[in-house]
Amino acid sequence: MSVADRLVVPGYRRDDAGTHPPLLSPGYKSTVLRAPGQAPLLLPHTLTEVTGPLLGEGRVTADDSDLTRYSDGEAQGQRIVVHGQVRDSDGRPVPDTLVEVWQANAGGRYRHKWDQHDAPLDPHFAGVGRALTDSLGRYRFVTVKPGAYPWRNHFNAWRPAHIHFSLFGRAFTQRLVTQMYFPDDPLFPHDPIYNSVPEEARHRMVSRFDLSATVEEWALGFEFDIVLRGREATPTEEP
Repeated sequence: MSVADRLVVPGYRRDDAGTHPPLLSPGYKSTVLRAPGQAPLLLPHTLTEVTGPLLGEGRVTADDSDLTRYSDGEAQGQRIVVHGQVRDSDGRPVPDTLVEVWQANAGGRYRHKWDQHDAPLDPHFAGVGRALTDSLGRYRFVTVKPGAYPWRNHFNAWRPAHIHFSLFGRAFTQRLVTQMYFPDDPLFPHDPIYNSVPEEARHRMVSRFDLSATVEEWALGFEFDIVLRGREATPTEEP
């Protein structure tokens, strides 16, 4: 028997029942259009998906994790430090993982042509950043707290303040996309995306205020740990 015959390669499987939102969540209207009409098929991985492509060294710099400075100026809004640890299902830290973030500015507007919210654009805020986890699976971003914004899903619909996270595994086909929310947001009960996640897993998307990460007279600190799989997995961003 060859090595290839003995190798068992995982497939694309949506597991962790009770953690992730259903593919169809009628309260979140766009899922009605994009949810599959038939049961998804399991596509086995090959060695190509498991082993590559990989992010080359030197492509992520320390400046990439500071979202507060852009176009020779400083972003407006409440500065915050967002940090945490990426762990696997066994609680082990995951080093050298690419963590990307994107968010609205302090007024609740994205720098994107499709965002026509009448909140002002900030000329010194691009709203995107990236970092690599260190040897202990830790990451850190400096940014501004995003504002809530209307999104027309239903009457008087507003999204809670949030930051989008994307994490890549050992290859670009291994990806988790989620959202980080802020504690005690009054919009939680009214947000179909947040509420599409099973109730017992929603707290895993909410950061916690961290005084130890707060920089005196400069920025508030928030901690957001991310678990990739297992019973304590961080829920996916949306159905």
